[in-house]
Amino acid sequence: MRVNRARRHGAARLPLRASPPLIHRVTATVNAISCWYCDLKIYALNEPLFRFGRKHTMILKLWFSIGTGFGLTALIGVTWTLIWQLFLSSDTRLSNLFSSLLFGFSPSLRISMSDAGYLFISTLVSVSVHEFGHAIALASEGIQLEYIAVFIAVLFPGALVAFDYDLLQALPRLTSLRVYCAGIWHNAVFCALCGLLLFLQPVILFPFYMHAENPLVLEVASPLSEFLSPGDAIASLDGAAIHSVQNWMEMTALLDKKILQNSSDSRYFEGFGAVDSRKGYCVPNALLEDGKNVLLAKNRSVCPENFTAFVKIYCFDPSKSVDMDGEDVDLGRKENALCLNTKDIVNLEKCDGRGKVKKNGSSCMCSEDESCLSPVQFPDLMWIEITYSRLYSRESLQLRSSLLDSNTSDAVQQTCGGTFIFVGDMISMAHSVQLTEYQPRWGVFLSKYLPNKLEKSLICTFHISLALALLNSLPVYFLDGESILEVVLSHFTSLSSRKTRKIHQVCVVGGSLVSVLAFLRMTFINFF
Repeated sequence: MRVNRARRHGAARLPLRASPPLIHRVTATVNAISCWYCDLKIYALNEPLFRFGRKHTMILKLWFSIGTGFGLTALIGVTWTLIWQLFLSSDTRLSNLFSSLLFGFSPSLRISMSDAGYLFISTLVSVSVHEFGHAIALASEGIQLEYIAVFIAVLFPGALVAFDYDLLQALPRLTSLRVYCAGIWHNAVFCALCGLLLFLQPVILFPFYMHAENPLVLEVASPLSEFLSPGDAIASLDGAAIHSVQNWMEMTALLDKKILQNSSDSRYFEGFGAVDSRKGYCVPNALLEDGKNVLLAKNRSVCPENFTAFVKIYCFDPSKSVDMDGEDVDLGRKENALCLNTKDIVNLEKCDGRGKVKKNGSSCMCSEDESCLSPVQFPDLMWIEITYSRLYSRESLQLRSSLLDSNTSDAVQQTCGGTFIFVGDMISMAHSVQLTEYQPRWGVFLSKYLPNKLEKSLICTFHISLALALLNSLPVYFLDGESILEVVLSHFTSLSSRKTRKIHQVCVVGGSLVSVLAFLRMTFINFF
């Protein structure tokens, strides 16, 4: 945000309230309220900030000199990136990257009320850090503040500092650059600090939370609400261990992609769907007699509720076996599909779906009175096994208190957990749960929300602070880039002041136009 320049000679650029006597300025606060704007002017910080700046002048000048180099580099780099992306490149990946860096989400994405709260607080904190950078830089140069104001314009929070503009203009140009670049520099440092805290969060919370064991369910909606509850931990998905939220999303996407592409591990079965050749169950032959024949409807299998279509896979002949990982492996003879009750299948012994032979090559994994059956799957009707544990049930907490060895989690999963079958769309299933990678060590279930909220706050603040640093680097009206460019042109060119002002005005108009067009382009790409 651009610092507010209060001109002492003639009319002020922005209307400023007459400064109160110094004895009252230490504690006075003044409010301005209208239908679309309200602010809080704070005078209490003027003297403490000024004393701090004068006490550490040398260190702060060195600090803000580094910030000046960063600000000038950002001015050139961000402006050129926008011009190149807008006029010289047709690759949308750069636009998506720039959009994610600025906002952390697509500009066209709908924001929930909770997300709006995170955005509001993060914006207020990031803007305050930005303005305190200007304030401390001014104090280190011996310039007294008029006030610091926090405001809300319409629904957007912000902050500004007011100071004697003419006094700053009388100082060397490098001094002005240090002041104008201070806000960008502080936002960049604050952004790096948020990133460091995100990286170290598992270490910081280690005394209170376990990390990356199994993702913990915070909230659950349909279609998994009938199986899982808040506080449950997801242990595995189709036999694959799940240790993080990323594992959960990647595995669901992989399984969904597998059935859509009808990979080499699956075969199409007579118009019913894809048979997963790795997933099978040893079903008693007596249970097969009670199975219901599959009905066909528009080339798809239809089973009653809580029933799933299964295909019987016969054993390979060991004397004629071929490479099982090849594309042309025959799965053996197949019979018509049967509809079997899902609850009757889930606790049965597993076979690999190909009728895998034992080491001696004499028989299948299933016994003689059992058959290996694989579920028939469709892109929007997949068969998935999910194993979970109820970490905060009474039985689980008692078991945890009685077991002090490293196998506690395994014992809890076996005793207080379970496995259920989900049949449906994988993507909707994956997004129906809100997960966290942190589990409270001491069984305080209510504290499960803290790491997730802290992580979301840091991520949001990271993106907002980065956005402020990048946006204020641009030569745009009312932003720091306008003032930085003005000082650079007057310092590094030998042109007359009139020509310098014209060049500055053209650059600012062009920068504002390019920024608006780039934002509209990013929004258009993400929306369509």
